Order: sequence, then C-alpha cells, then structure tokens
Amino acid sequence: MAISNIRYGEGVTKEIGMDLQNLGARRVCLMTDKNLSKLPPVNAVLNSLAKYGINFQIYDNVRVEPTDQSFLDAIQFAKKGEFDAFVAVGGGSVMDTCKAANLYAASPSAEFLDYVNAPIGKGKPVTVPLKPLIAVPTTSGTGSETTGVAIFDFKELKVKTGIASRAIKPTLGIIDPLHTLSMPERIVANSGFDVLCHALESYTALPYNERSPCPSNPINRPAYQGSNPVSDVWALHALRIVTKYLKRAIRNPEDREARANMHLASAFAGIGFGNAGVHLCHGMSYPISGLVKTYKPKDYNVDHSLVPHGLSVVLTSPAVFAFTAQINPERHLEAAEILGADIRTARIKDAGLILADTLRKFLFDLNVDDGLAAIGYSKADIPALVKGTLPQERVTKLSPRPQTEEDLSALFEASMKLY
Repeated sequence: MAISNIRYGEGVTKEIGMDLQNLGARRVCLMTDKNLSKLPPVNAVLNSLAKYGINFQIYDNVRVEPTDQSFLDAIQFAKKGEFDAFVAVGGGSVMDTCKAANLYAASPSAEFLDYVNAPIGKGKPVTVPLKPLIAVPTTSGTGSETTGVAIFDFKELKVKTGIASRAIKPTLGIIDPLHTLSMPERIVANSGFDVLCHALESYTALPYNERSPCPSNPINRPAYQGSNPVSDVWALHALRIVTKYLKRAIRNPEDREARANMHLASAFAGIGFGNAGVHLCHGMSYPISGLVKTYKPKDYNVDHSLVPHGLSVVLTSPAVFAFTAQINPERHLEAAEILGADIRTARIKDAGLILADTLRKFLFDLNVDDGLAAIGYSKADIPALVKGTLPQERVTKLSPRPQTEEDLSALFEASMKLY
C-alpha cells in the first residue's frame, strides 16, 4: 500500500507556510487555475506563504481537463523556475498537472512519452528523486492528493491517458473542508460521481492475487494492483459516505457536514483506488472526454467543450456493472445494498441488474444527463469510442470480466440512454 500523508480539518491550510519552512523550501512553485486564483482557497494559501516569508512563483495557467500541450507548458515553467517544492491548489486537473511538472523538472533529459502509460507511452519506472509536493484539493472527487496518477488528454489520438507511478504522489495532502464551500452544484455532483465510481470499481476490480504475470522486480509493480483487503476497507467506507452525504452536498451548499464528509470520502476512495485501481467505467470514460464535440456543462467556467471527468465515468456505470457482476455477484450485490437497494429477496444472479437499477435511480434523482446521447454522442460514434478505449489497458485489464471489442460496443450502446 502506498498513500500520501494526509492532514484534515477546517482551516488547516493556514499551516502550509510552516510546512514549507520545515521542508527548508527556498523557491516554491504554486500551481492553480484561472478560476480558482481569485477564490478563497488560493487566498488562504497565499496568506500563509506570505506570513511565513516563503518565496514563491504562481502558475495559474492549468487547463481544466489538461492536455499533453497544457502539461508541457507547466513542465516548461517548472524547469525554468528550478523550484525546490511544489504546491497544487485545485481539483484533479491542477494536482495532476503539478505532479507531471515536478516529475519532468526532476528528469530534464526524459522525453515526454518516457513516463506515459504503455501502450501510448513507454511506461518507464521513475527512478529520479522528486521535490516535495503539497496538494490542497478544492473539489471532492479525484482523490488525486493521495495517488500517484496524473491524467491528461493526448490530443493526437483524441484519447485520455496518463502517468502512473508511486513516485509522483504528493508528499502531503491538506484536506480543508472550508475549500468545498465555494463549489457550484454541478461541480459537487460530477466530482461526487468520480468518488462513487472510484469506490465501486476498486471494490469490484480483478483481485490482486489473480493478476499475472508477477513483475520480475517490485519497482515494476503497477500502482494499480487489483482489489485487495486494504483497499476494500476504504472503498466500502467511501461508498457509505457517498450514499449518506452526496445528495445533501449537491442540494445545499450551506450543508457543511455533507460537504466536509464528501471531501473526506474523496481521499478515502483515493486511498482505495490508488492501490487497487479502477476498471471499465474509467477506461471507457477517457474517449468519452477525449472525443467531446460541443458539450459545455453547467457551472463550469471554461472556454472549451468538455465532459467533466466524473460525468464521463458515471454515465456508463449501469451498463458496466450489469456486465461485470457475473464474476463476483456478491460484491456487486453488497454495493447495491450500501447504495440503498433492498436485497432481502434478491437472487444472486440478478446482482448486476440490481446494482444497475440502483445507480440509474441515483442518477435520475440528481438530474444527470440521460446517457451519452444527451452529451452529444450517437451510435455512429461507437466505433471511435471503442477504439479510444482499447489502449486503456492500464485500467481495462483490471476489469473482473475480460471484454472484447463487441462487448465494449454493446456497453457504449447500452449507455446511450439511461432512463
């Protein structure tokens, strides 16, 4: 198991200047995005840096749903700055961009594709020492403050991929529930769906001891190892919190208890999936995001079309879990029960359908777009969506049930409409 150190509590952001002082940091790179740079979370960090006399430079050009080009831009900034510590204040996009910037600044002779997941990149292990990175999440979704994963859109192939290595995980995640109070409703919803799928996918992933071949050396063991007894604890706990608090957090921005709990659930699910991994919902989500045409989500202040990550993941979840349930129906049924299904008279062979129906009802209650068709896709797009899923072996191979191209086509087709 590998996780970052975590500090949780209202107002803990004010300690970040002391943390950097304790690290002996002389030149700090603070990364965020344009929207956040004017909001309270970034202000809280800036105040702490000023109070403790920390010398820093701001990079606020992070792209929401980053691309290889936006990563390269941030990497260039990091290389020039010769920083000895990094701070990321934002959602997954900011934290992932900062991880990549730290990695390539520490490895100046590396080509960009050296560390990118195979088969798109070379997937080389990271052997260089990185600088300390403190992550301050402002959304309750990616759990990126606990994981060694950085995801981006690879423009040339119109597909999302990423870098996965324990070496890039943050040194410290500062989880301050005050930062979730500035999140608009749809951002709370979509980031919450990411937590939901992280928990469900890591709990139902191929078990760690059924994966093969065993790596020849521990350094080659992937961060995503399959479901395992420690990740299971975190995944189930995160699922219970989502059931209890996600709807409340979306419907009432003043509900501090709900928002604080979802902020924690995001980290808990991150600890789970950061070691177990995710599978088909995530594997299929990358082309759904990468091939976006004109969709612009409510509450996102962006100048480009985008399907928010949590939405791209959750839209296929009913179809995916109906498909995977035949391998470990007990786990699928247990998840459905946690999410509110009455399973007292359920037959084990119906586990997938029960979980799928429970998810559909959950999404319908939260006004989620009615399937892929509602965000601009049609049956004609299915071949391209399948083609974009095939290279995502890092996650698709963790599905408990292997899938053919025909299976993937059928899953995309079943996800065109949800209700």
